Amino acid sequence: MGAPGGDAVRPTPLRVLRGALAAAGLAALGYGVAGLFTTSRATHPPQAARWLIGALLVHDLVAVPVTALVGIALTRFVRPPYRAVVQGAFLVSGAVALASLPLWRGYGGSPGNPTVNPLPYGRNLAIVLGAVWAGAGVVLAVRAVQARRRQGPTQGPT
Repeated sequence: MGAPGGDAVRPTPLRVLRGALAAAGLAALGYGVAGLFTTSRATHPPQAARWLIGALLVHDLVAVPVTALVGIALTRFVRPPYRAVVQGAFLVSGAVALASLPLWRGYGGSPGNPTVNPLPYGRNLAIVLGAVWAGAGVVLAVRAVQARRRQGPTQGPT
C-alpha cells in the first residue's frame, strides 16, 4: 500500500511491535475461548456468559456515566495545569479499588480457614489510596510553585 505521493509505507519498529502485540493478544484471546469451551465442566460457559454480559452492562450503565460526570466536574472545578494530575489520581484510585474489590469485600474467604484472606485488605487499600493522593498532592504542589516562579516576583506595596 502506498502513501500519497507514491512512496511505499515502510514498517517502522513501532508498527512491527504493535502488530506483534496485536497478534499475541488475539492468540491469548483464542486460547482463552478455546479453554472456556473445551473444559466446560470446570469453566461453566453459561455462568461465564452471564458474568461477561453483567460486566458489560455495569461498564456501560455505571462506569462510563460516572467517569463522564467526574470528568465534567473536574473541568469545572480544577484548573488545567492541575487537572491531569487529579484525573490520573482518580484513574489510579479507581483501578486499584476495582482490582482489589474481591479482597477488601472478603469474597472467597472461609470462616473455617482464616488463612485464605489473612490481611486487613480494607486498611491496606486505604493506605495505597492515601499514597496515590499524597503523590498527587506533591505533584500539584510542585506545579503550583513552578507556576508562581514563571509569573515572576510580585510587587509589594512601596
